[in-house]
Amino acid sequence: MSETEQSDLAIRALISSGEIDHATEEAIRLYGPELIGWLCSILPPDCDAQEAFSRLSEDMWKSFRRFDGRCSVRTWCYMLARHVASRLRTQPRRSQEELVSSIPSVVQAVTHVWNTTRANNQRVQDVYAEIRSALDEDDQALLVLRVDRDLAWRDIAIVLLGENADPDEITRRAATLRKQFERVKTRLRELAAERLSE
Repeated sequence: MSETEQSDLAIRALISSGEIDHATEEAIRLYGPELIGWLCSILPPDCDAQEAFSRLSEDMWKSFRRFDGRCSVRTWCYMLARHVASRLRTQPRRSQEELVSSIPSVVQAVTHVWNTTRANNQRVQDVYAEIRSALDEDDQALLVLRVDRDLAWRDIAIVLLGENADPDEITRRAATLRKQFERVKTRLRELAAERLSE
């Protein structure tokens, strides 16, 4: 069992025992950096990624009470991140006072992970975003989830379809995503060739 799988099981145990604050802190610590990277990659440039991460952290804290274990905690967090990104495109910005839960330890974890991750990843993300921006939104999400985050096809289908999708629909979508991914790889090769020829 990998270290990530062990950590995921530990968070599940915290959720099962009702330790939602602690489970949220651990999920933010474990998955926060990669979730920030994904949010930055799927949000339009005019969206505030820090606000998105704050909203995501709050959604994690609220939703862990209904987490039923049909997927990993990691997959659940990616699904929530996608919902946050969708909401941010249509909802007005909230004031800082409205962001994140009032649990001090969760706020501290969010702030620490945000500050550390942004400093380390900004330079890499700028270059990556330039090539990726030529893809449409769904292809961008697929690329990041499969390549950067190494999620299984079933888990990606859950992230894209949501928590209420039935198992047959998830299986069908996973098969479709495999084919879509091949098309995305071809498009990326074309984009890379164009950039190299400039």
